[in-house]
Amino acid sequence: MRETSNPVFRSLPKQRGGYAQFGAGVAGAATQYGHQTDPYAPYVDQRAGVARPLTIDDVVTKTGITLAVLSAVAAVSYFLVAGNVALAAPFTFVGAFGGLALVLIATFGRKQDSPAIVLSYAALEGLFLGAISFILANITVSSTNAGALIGQAILGTLGVFFGMLVVYKTGAIRVTPKFSRMVVAGLFGVLALMIGNLVIGFFNHGEGMGLRNGGPLAIIFSLVCIALAAFSFLIDFDAADQMIRAGAPEKAAWGIALGLTVTLVWLYIEILRLLSYLQND
Repeated sequence: MRETSNPVFRSLPKQRGGYAQFGAGVAGAATQYGHQTDPYAPYVDQRAGVARPLTIDDVVTKTGITLAVLSAVAAVSYFLVAGNVALAAPFTFVGAFGGLALVLIATFGRKQDSPAIVLSYAALEGLFLGAISFILANITVSSTNAGALIGQAILGTLGVFFGMLVVYKTGAIRVTPKFSRMVVAGLFGVLALMIGNLVIGFFNHGEGMGLRNGGPLAIIFSLVCIALAAFSFLIDFDAADQMIRAGAPEKAAWGIALGLTVTLVWLYIEILRLLSYLQND
């Protein structure tokens, strides 16, 4: 299986030669790892001795549930901030860092297929998205219709997601190891720039390197981030497809939902930022 740029997908349980075959091989896996440490032991069908394999319906359902929780909490967060702007900062801080903490726990603790962690992440990110959406649409850009700006960002996010799904399904862009390495390198480059911009911002009143001040460089940077997020979807789709083909257990759908949601959240924020920059010009 090709290496994915999404750390959530990358941490999903593997065995030598790809993902474990969770059919008749589960009994052997239990013997190898011990009943206490086999992460999929609770999902084994005791009558047949096998776990139900992952299907595309599982992925769609779990992703839909995750996004529904995120959207509902985001809507509540937005209107709470609209009623009391003082809530914007704590909601943004708690949501962003709480969500990051859960992603790290899921990734390094190999708990990415835990419904509780995935849905908690969705709730925290919803808290963050509602607050940051209000800030970008009502404070950063005060001369435009906030609802229209947010609606455009949502439509743009969904458009990119489904557009890249079509690209993947038609094979217009092939997900090769070289392609994956290029996207991963781009992601590390963007991460380094973000950290550098944040650090420099501490010394020049928040301006940093100009990556988030709404100027031409900020617009270019957001476009690069949007492109990388879009290409990341191709790698994530391929990773999910490989898991389904390899017979991963149905609970792995929660890990796929988490990985896709992480990319969707990043894409939405970058599109909303870009639209706010353009409205200010």
